Amino acid sequence: MMTPSVVFVLLAVLGHTSATFDPNIARGGNVIQSSLYGNEVPERAIDGNRASNLGQRSCSVTKKDFKPWWRLDLLKTYQINTVTITNRRDCCAARINGAEIRIGDSLSDNGNDNPRCAVISSIKAGTSQTFVCNGMEGRYVNIVIPGRREFLTLCEVEVTGQVLDPNIARGGNVIQSSLYEDGIPERAIDGNCASNWVQRSCTHTNNDFKPWWRLDLLKTYQINTVTITNRGDCCPERINGAEIHIGNSLNDNGNGNPR
Repeated sequence: MMTPSVVFVLLAVLGHTSATFDPNIARGGNVIQSSLYGNEVPERAIDGNRASNLGQRSCSVTKKDFKPWWRLDLLKTYQINTVTITNRRDCCAARINGAEIRIGDSLSDNGNDNPRCAVISSIKAGTSQTFVCNGMEGRYVNIVIPGRREFLTLCEVEVTGQVLDPNIARGGNVIQSSLYEDGIPERAIDGNCASNWVQRSCTHTNNDFKPWWRLDLLKTYQINTVTITNRGDCCPERINGAEIHIGNSLNDNGNGNPR
C-alpha cells in the first residue's frame, strides 16, 4: 500500500540571485580590520550605504598603521567578478592611493598574501570605482595599503561574484511537516547521495496528509534546476505525484507558491 510520507535522499538546487535583487555578496560576510580608529568599525564598509562623509557614520577607518588592512570573509569560496570601493569625500582622499585588492582562500599575513586583483592608483573624493577581478577565486577579499604607515578608510565595499559550489541548497535552512524517527530535514541537503535508510542520509516525515519539506534559501534566487535523489532500499513509489513549488510566500507552509 502506498503511504504519503516524504523521503528525500539528496536535494540539489541550482540557480543564481535575481538581477532585481541585491547582487552584492559582501553584505552577507564577516569583516575585520587591522585596528580601529574611534568607532569607525569595519562593518560600516558593507552596510549598503555609500555615504562618504565621516560624520555620516558609514565609513570604516583603521588607525595609522604600518600596512593597514581590511578583510571580508565571504564564508564560502566565490568566483569574484568585481570589487567596487567608495572613497571618503570630506577629507584625505589620497590616503587610498596605492592600496591593493587581494583575493584568495589563505589567511597568511591576515589574507594579504593572496593573489592581487588590482592596485588602486587613486579614487576621487566621494566617488566609487569598480575593479574587475575576472573570476578570481577566493573566500577572502582584502584591501591593504602596503609599504607605508597610513589610515585606511573605506566608505563602502561592494563585491559581485558567484559561489563555486553550484548547489545553493546546501547554504539554506530546512523544515518539514513532521519527523519520522531521526529522518531530520537537514539530511536532504547534506551533500550525500547515499539512498539506503540505514546510511542516515535520508529525510523522512510521518505518514501525514499532504506531507511537505521546505528549503529556505535565505535570499530570492532565479531557480534553474531542482534535482531529487529517491530512496534506494524501499518504497520508491512514495514520491510519485509530489510537486515542486517555488516562490516567496509562506502561505500553506510555502505550498501555495507556483508549481
